Amino acid sequence: MKLHTPNLYIIRQFLLGWILLSTVACAPNYHKWSQNYTVEQPVAVPDYTRLDYWAAHPWKHDPSDSLPEALKDEPKDSLVDVFFIYPTTYIKKTGGWNADINDPDLNARTDYTTILYQASVFNQHARLFAPRYRQANFQAFFTDDPQALAAFDTAYTDVRNAFLEYLHHYNNGRPIIIAGHSQGAKMCEYLLKEFVDGKALHQQLVATYIIGWPVPDTFFKTIPVCQSPDQTGCFCSWRTLREGYLTDYMKKETFTAPVTNPLSWTTSTTPVPRSANKGSVLRNFSKIVPHTTNGRIQGNVLWVDRPKFPGSMFYRAKNYHIADINLFYINLRTNIENRITTFLKASSK
Repeated sequence: MKLHTPNLYIIRQFLLGWILLSTVACAPNYHKWSQNYTVEQPVAVPDYTRLDYWAAHPWKHDPSDSLPEALKDEPKDSLVDVFFIYPTTYIKKTGGWNADINDPDLNARTDYTTILYQASVFNQHARLFAPRYRQANFQAFFTDDPQALAAFDTAYTDVRNAFLEYLHHYNNGRPIIIAGHSQGAKMCEYLLKEFVDGKALHQQLVATYIIGWPVPDTFFKTIPVCQSPDQTGCFCSWRTLREGYLTDYMKKETFTAPVTNPLSWTTSTTPVPRSANKGSVLRNFSKIVPHTTNGRIQGNVLWVDRPKFPGSMFYRAKNYHIADINLFYINLRTNIENRITTFLKASSK
């Protein structure tokens, strides 16, 4: 399956500084590859029968098991499974278009940013599976070079193989949540298209969270956008920006992408105040900061006022892509629980 993506979809600008420790790929001075760039494809292919090729897995302790201090006494169980695909963390200016799956520095960067700050949001009621994959380099989003475009095919091949391993050896008919952020959300779309949309597996889908990447309204045939907080079998998606701001590529989008407001869990364009934001997780993972942002759906995106947190007076960014999950951490955690509860009640009838 070819995953080539036009530039209008590209996530170009990443949130730096106060929000968190580079959870996703962030390169404030990103550059184009030189014409003399030498492509070196990594020789290692992930073997998903081995735990070290999973960034998160229920059979090992990893950063996705972590909790902010305020949630330490929260009861936990494993009622469902979550298959989480992490965002771009491969931003090296040298090397191949795809990440070396055995790069210890890159794996550590992934584990202690996105797996800790993002994947952990799903850990209250789920077994969490997050495969390492040969993700496309950040720069692959900015060129039409065929080798760069093929990097997304390589990335999806790994995600697909990991999902097949999960289905064959771990799922056993269990309810599942499929989620991803940024490049991971892009992979998530195609995984859902191949395995869930109009397929029997849709019956096991609690919900899917496709965050930081648009879902054109004609992309899925049978998976609807989530319209209420407890709807199941549907998708939630949003991209977070400062009120009034759009990136250049967003201004050129000709499709309609449904948006779910993570403060109301509806598609209503009615603004939702900061008071509805139950808590964000910022640089200090252990601390939850409530009422940081409001939320209003505008076209294909979610607009928020400038977040309020200690030190935010110095904060001037307008694209909050890197914090799509973290700004709404507790609301998302609560919503996951609501959808699981609804799904299990319906399944027991």
